[in-house]
Amino acid sequence: EDEQIVAEIMRRRFFPALITHRTWEGFHFAGHEIRITEATDCYGAVVWPSALVLCYFLETNSKRYNLVDKNVIEIGAGTGLVSIVASLLGALVTATDLPELLGNLQHNVLQNTKLKCKHQPRVKELSWGIDLEKNFPRSSCHFDYIMAADVVYHHPFLDELLQTFDHLCKNDTVILWAMKFRLDKENQFVGRFQTLFDLEVISNFPSLNITLYKATRKGRMKA
Repeated sequence: EDEQIVAEIMRRRFFPALITHRTWEGFHFAGHEIRITEATDCYGAVVWPSALVLCYFLETNSKRYNLVDKNVIEIGAGTGLVSIVASLLGALVTATDLPELLGNLQHNVLQNTKLKCKHQPRVKELSWGIDLEKNFPRSSCHFDYIMAADVVYHHPFLDELLQTFDHLCKNDTVILWAMKFRLDKENQFVGRFQTLFDLEVISNFPSLNITLYKATRKGRMKA
């Protein structure tokens, strides 16, 4: 079953028939052809399999996780694929990443969502752990969903990442997080994450070493 679903996910990706001056990949999600411009000189400007897993989940579970008119933020948006798919599914999306990635992110978001979405997504700088209250004040920023794909890897900002999840997550916020397991040090982040959030596995793909989690703040009131 794992291999069948993974094969279906990977079939959503296609490549240009002709080589052009810009490197791009194509994807079929939410009834649209999405073209993503990539930059191979940095991690954040490449589409990783975790993003495809999350996009596939959003599309195939659109009734259970209805994104229409929901306020969504993606952290570590990279090329913007997850934010684009969430926008095409009706969400009001804020796509965030480091300042050096915003140009490519803005290009991808605009070219794939303009005149196609109920809500035009926004692109905003977010450096994990920095100026969180200034740029995303708790009193006025409320997100129904936080989305993250492949944000845990060999980087020195895991403390700041956890701080960012904590700052953005309200009692009724749902986190959808796709993680590829790599090294023990990074994998230990899951345990630290669980000190603040209740974590549930909603999909698992052993052939990709990717797990898709749903998380909510610990101690929140149950409906």
